[in-house]
Amino acid sequence: MSVKRVQTWELSDSESESDSEGNPKRAYTHVSVKDGNTLSVPQITEARLGHGMRSDAIIVLEEDAKDALKPSKRTETNTPSPGKKRRSRDEVDTDRARAEEKKAERERAKKEREKKKEEKKQEQQQRKEAAERLKSYRPENYVKCLTVRIHPVLLQDGNSDVLSETLSELEWKSCIEPHSLTHSITWKRSVPQEEAEDGEVEEEQVLMVISLYEFMDVVQSVKQVLKGDSSRHEKSGLLAALSDHLNTHTESVVTMLVMGSGQHRKRGSWYHSHGDLRSQLGMQDVEIEEVLVYLELYKSVCVHFLYNWKEVTDQVCTYTKALSKRPFKALSECTELGFCVDGSWAGGTRVERDGKGLAEVWGRQIQQLNRVSPAVATAVTSAYPSPQLLLQAYEKLDSEKERRALLADLTVKGMVKERRVGPEFSARIYRVLTTENTQLVLD
Repeated sequence: MSVKRVQTWELSDSESESDSEGNPKRAYTHVSVKDGNTLSVPQITEARLGHGMRSDAIIVLEEDAKDALKPSKRTETNTPSPGKKRRSRDEVDTDRARAEEKKAERERAKKEREKKKEEKKQEQQQRKEAAERLKSYRPENYVKCLTVRIHPVLLQDGNSDVLSETLSELEWKSCIEPHSLTHSITWKRSVPQEEAEDGEVEEEQVLMVISLYEFMDVVQSVKQVLKGDSSRHEKSGLLAALSDHLNTHTESVVTMLVMGSGQHRKRGSWYHSHGDLRSQLGMQDVEIEEVLVYLELYKSVCVHFLYNWKEVTDQVCTYTKALSKRPFKALSECTELGFCVDGSWAGGTRVERDGKGLAEVWGRQIQQLNRVSPAVATAVTSAYPSPQLLLQAYEKLDSEKERRALLADLTVKGMVKERRVGPEFSARIYRVLTTENTQLVLD
């Protein structure tokens, strides 16, 4: 049961006070409900109020009034709401297809992002590997990949220990193993497996270390070859071993180091404490020079005369350092084209969307020709700001001679002495813009 408070009501003045006291009069009030109807309900509370007084009262609604105040129940029907239209099967299928398409698009975008992420990761890995490879090519690191190979025959000399000791002090790798050329020192470097199957590549530099007496054998062999009688030295001797090695290793660069105790050098001439070189070899100076020239021209072998194993060791160290510097030097060398000038040319010329900068490009194209100064190029571009305008000017002329001399009278400004472009340059510009022969020599 619900209770509603009535704001105020008034009692009639004609009613006697006794009636109010003896017979409590039932009062009625009007209650307005939401649907606009007025309902009269009895007041059960005694009212002992003075005339002209106002008060609030509690109105207790009966069951019938309660029911009347309740909102009416809507009749439920199966008909759809007029504001919500039922979708057809085609519309449902269209929405489903659109949703699947959006889902597929999201999947493709996700795969594309993953692909770009993987490509970026691979690019970073490649840059990292390139940086590590470049770092390994530095001389101080690349020398660790080199191994000095010493032929066992050289160790028969007791003074050869200085070479092994020096390599050990420098912490360079070395090994003793026989190879194709006797009395030689070679180098091999470690490389990745993809560059070589065994992971090692032999350098082309070869040092052949022999004594003065062994060099005498080479001299005798060369003398026989020069005389045309080489049958005695074809199958034996150091010259034969050298020839066989050069025939099988065409890329090898052999340097012959000749040691002799007690020798002294002075401006390319050689002296010995007990006699000079020619007295020991039984040859004249001219004959010795012929032997050296033969070895250098026919065998590409350079001969150096050294004092002892200390100088041989210095030569080995020099070659090792040179080999360690070669890869990094090759990477550091500039590979730019010869006609590309350093400086402002390297950056090019910026051309805006409105065409600003095309005149400067046209001027630089003219300066690419031989013996063309910026002042001459400026004279041409001032008269004809674009190549198309110059071609149109050529078309307006009747004869070939006039076209060749079109630019000859242009004044070159900015010079101490006023001069003109000249017919030679004018003809060259005409050939550049009109020729169809790609093999034409412009200058």
